[in-house]
Amino acid sequence: MADVGAKKDYLVTEKLVKRFDESLAVDEVDLSISQGEIFALLGSSGCGKSTLLRMLAGFETPTSGRILLGGQDVAKLAPYERPFNMMFQSYALFPHLDIWENIAFGLKREGLPRNDIKQRVGEMLDLVQLTPYARRKPHQLSGGQQQRVALARSLAKKPKVLLLDEPLGALDKKLREQTQFELVNIIEKVGVTCVMVTHDQEEAMTMAGRIAVMSKGRVLQVGSPEEVYEHPANRFVADFIGNVNLFDGKLSIDEPDRCAVTTAIGEIHVGHGVSGALHMPVSIAVRPEKIEISKERPNLAHNLFAGKVKEIAYFGSYNSFIVIASDGTRVKITEANTSRHDLSNITWEDDVYFWWSDVAGIVLRD
Repeated sequence: MADVGAKKDYLVTEKLVKRFDESLAVDEVDLSISQGEIFALLGSSGCGKSTLLRMLAGFETPTSGRILLGGQDVAKLAPYERPFNMMFQSYALFPHLDIWENIAFGLKREGLPRNDIKQRVGEMLDLVQLTPYARRKPHQLSGGQQQRVALARSLAKKPKVLLLDEPLGALDKKLREQTQFELVNIIEKVGVTCVMVTHDQEEAMTMAGRIAVMSKGRVLQVGSPEEVYEHPANRFVADFIGNVNLFDGKLSIDEPDRCAVTTAIGEIHVGHGVSGALHMPVSIAVRPEKIEISKERPNLAHNLFAGKVKEIAYFGSYNSFIVIASDGTRVKITEANTSRHDLSNITWEDDVYFWWSDVAGIVLRD
């Protein structure tokens, strides 16, 4: 996490635009990243996140807009003139060089004295805990170890900004989850400002202090993982981050501390107001884990619905149900497995009730 004394507007983009012929890849992106922050650009393929990262690195020239680092516009500087370093998904390690030489390569190109190179490489090997492997070739290391070598090489030149392009995309799921924490610990230990690109929402939410969700070249929302998940700005963000049930309807009640929306499934009550016009079209977003399910009818006045179980999936830590409501709406519900012997008594074709609290849903206008 960024230090309290760190600059709050250290890396800034102002109305950054990139066009390829008639195609608009990045559309007036404004971002403000703090010094020492780990910041993620999250979105599906083709959303513009990698193009944005390449503009930060200097590999693409902006069509318009500015890139400020510590108040200085670096948008027109060549990549080698910027205090940035980029680590690619492929790692791009030299197969004919051992690990020590791979890390030292950029330092030698800069003409650093031999003793300084020796000291810096030693520090990087210690940092990524690969000192015993210094004389091995890249093919003699695991994927996770190769990833750490690439990180050490990127940090050896002491960049002010580290750019990561799908940094863990080449690793399998279990190793990727383990390496996420290692990577964050190393970056935070060094204190470098980091901007990472990923299409993996779990990776972004695990590693980054803040996330920018992108679609069609635009940033739709910036916030902490909790803010983006619990308070999505629109339907796209709600649907892209995690699983969500979206109920379309029209606003029927709107008060400062509550509102209600008439939907096909019934009237849904929400524990916040929206300051909108009555009967305006809105959507209610409800996460599957916030919905309760039972064969017994609870004594509730609001947000209680009936349906039939059509699908069940067992995921170890939780069960997932697809329930068809009386109007035909498909509702996804997840139920945590809190005990090894606590199996759900709900099965296929069961008639069930499902419900959620007033504070579980959020009203979306877009």
